[in-house]
Amino acid sequence: MIPVTSFAGKRVAVFGLGGSGLASAQALLAGGADVIAFDDNADSVAKAVQAGIATADLRTVDWSNVAALLLAPGVPLTHPEPHWSVGLAKAAGAEVIGDVELFCRERRRLAPNSPFVAITGTNGKSTTTALIHHLLKSAGRPAELGGNIGTAVLTLSPPRPDLAHVIECSSYQIDLAPTLDPRIGVLINVSEDHLDRHGTLAHYAAVKERLVAGVPRNGAAVIGIDDEWCRAAAGRIERKGGNVIRISVRQKMTEGVFYDDGEIMRAAGDDSWPLASLDAIGSLRGLHNAQNAACAAAAAMALGLDEAAIQAGLRSFPGLAHRMEQVGRKGAVLFVNDSKATNADSAAQALGCFSDIFWIAGGKPKTGGIAPLAGFFPRIRKAYLIGEAAADFARTLEGKADAEIVGTLEKAVEAAARDAEASGLKEPVVLLSPACASFDQYRNFEIRGDRFRELVKALPGLTPP
Repeated sequence: MIPVTSFAGKRVAVFGLGGSGLASAQALLAGGADVIAFDDNADSVAKAVQAGIATADLRTVDWSNVAALLLAPGVPLTHPEPHWSVGLAKAAGAEVIGDVELFCRERRRLAPNSPFVAITGTNGKSTTTALIHHLLKSAGRPAELGGNIGTAVLTLSPPRPDLAHVIECSSYQIDLAPTLDPRIGVLINVSEDHLDRHGTLAHYAAVKERLVAGVPRNGAAVIGIDDEWCRAAAGRIERKGGNVIRISVRQKMTEGVFYDDGEIMRAAGDDSWPLASLDAIGSLRGLHNAQNAACAAAAAMALGLDEAAIQAGLRSFPGLAHRMEQVGRKGAVLFVNDSKATNADSAAQALGCFSDIFWIAGGKPKTGGIAPLAGFFPRIRKAYLIGEAAADFARTLEGKADAEIVGTLEKAVEAAARDAEASGLKEPVVLLSPACASFDQYRNFEIRGDRFRELVKALPGLTPP
């Protein structure tokens, strides 16, 4: 835990008592703050009480002596309208902040030059975060992983000069961290997302930009420039004197890091040279993963890793669960768990990586279905359709790809494994990339992916990927 001393002797209200909210309350208490916490969910309040945290309905407390409201990132700050607790805090003149802001304040007190890496982006931030952490650890550097990737940042070890904190930041967390100042900031990409919480794409992009705008001049802002929002952000930061490392997977550059035919290249002036190769790295297939890997390699380079260490780390990266996760092989058949693909755009990234696909798709449908994936249908040898979307997906695939409504994941794995093995193809792939939410049959995509992995690992003759 990181005890938060910046509010020692002061009262802090905490709203939102999920994992990060509870961790924040406990860290504030450990640092000497007077904490009063609440949540709209009675069960969450009960858990806080069991953890020894004082609770009260924040609508009834005296806000005149409250120094700050610690807001959980899942609670609306601005859109569609501020949560009622935000209104009370602002009326009383209390600042509204989140757990990443508390971490930043403690880091500045304890180890202001420590290798703090913060990562954001609409797509790929979890993979990039995990990959940076893996590159550092595989090179023998002390490093801890947290933030939006699943481990509350304040549960990590306190900052110290040699310890890298590699922190994934959602737009919600950035919005609650006004003094966010990573030594290495990574902005991968920006596309339309979370407009229900940010109002407009322009506002959403501006929030994302804050992460790299806060990088000090002796640090590095690693920015993917393959979209207009990030290109503009890179220009603004550079004009203000920031050190920008531009990343592209769509064009060669004279300065920065780019991807070209399987190679991550470093460019400086008229010269360019290989930084690392992605050839035959199954966990980093696809152009989207090339972007993630290029950003991670640039961040590692800025932290002093050499080409050999970066290459070794990329080759040993296992990937993330449920994101193009290679579960195993049975003969020539590769089984891939991409349960995280809960919409067509996400499924497209996986479908674009393989040529002979035995595709398991379906679940709770999203608007638009799989019609946007028509360009990938020639790659599909057969589709095995499950869940509520099965009939609609079958209609979309009719006459374009062989499809069978099987209903359940259990039947899909059995049939796809059998057909792929019998196909005689050189590199058949059984791919779970549902293009749907899981809620019709599973509580979340993780449980769906876990079940797929379990079913695949029960197949006789399975070997590591």
